[in-house]
Amino acid sequence: MIRVLPAVLLLLLPMPPTLALGGPARPETGPSGATSHAYFGLGCFWSAEIAFEAIPGVRSVTSGYTGGTERHPTYEQVSSGTTGHFEAVDVAFDPAKISYAKLLDTFWRSIDPTQASGQFCDHGRHYRSAIFVRDSLQRREVLASKRALEDSGGLAGPIVTLIVPAGTFWPAEEYHQDFWKKQPEHYRRYRVGCGRDRRLAQVWGDRAAKPVVH
Repeated sequence: MIRVLPAVLLLLLPMPPTLALGGPARPETGPSGATSHAYFGLGCFWSAEIAFEAIPGVRSVTSGYTGGTERHPTYEQVSSGTTGHFEAVDVAFDPAKISYAKLLDTFWRSIDPTQASGQFCDHGRHYRSAIFVRDSLQRREVLASKRALEDSGGLAGPIVTLIVPAGTFWPAEEYHQDFWKKQPEHYRRYRVGCGRDRRLAQVWGDRAAKPVVH
């Protein structure tokens, strides 16, 4: 993955209490057959996909870009660090089977929330860990989750994960989707070489998330 210079520190932006934010219209249905969406940045989106795939209640995980101003950004543009986008995933889930709070728990245990330069070996703002809140309810749950993690005293440093209002989510190029399935050897070499699991074990111990590939 391409690296650029790191960004700095936590950004927490206020949002109107009732404004639902997000990208292209993805209507959320009622309790029966519902589909909700959660946007997360966990560094490299190849690994972000794996963090949520195979979790009961998760319908799909899509790699993409969000948080910037360029329309239909490409991987090359985002990797250059000039568009303001993050590598991220859109987690589509059934709220009757899995809660947003449980997705947040998986998110935290799949990252190093104390790393401000990116995630693991991937450095640059577009690799920063981030939660993109789509409405006021998600925002409240995110803040409660972050506060509980801080109060637990289990981390060696302050949480610098960004918490920002969601914007348009642009799906990444097809070759990035389920990269770990398409290029398993390439992905495994990347994950081991990047030290992701080694660092997660240092941060979380046996509480580190155990994705489908680790």
